[in-house]
Amino acid sequence: MFTKKRIIILIIVALIGIILGRLVIRAIINFLVGGTLFGGNFL
Repeated sequence: MFTKKRIIILIIVALIGIILGRLVIRAIINFLVGGTLFGGNFL
């Protein structure tokens, strides 16, 4: 049923979602701790 093109698109969307999710979680943690988003001493 699934075409190869649709599977590739789903994989790309999933990877982008995971990357954005990790960035959002890291930004929230840094915001709560009070550190800077990039170059902070936390993490």
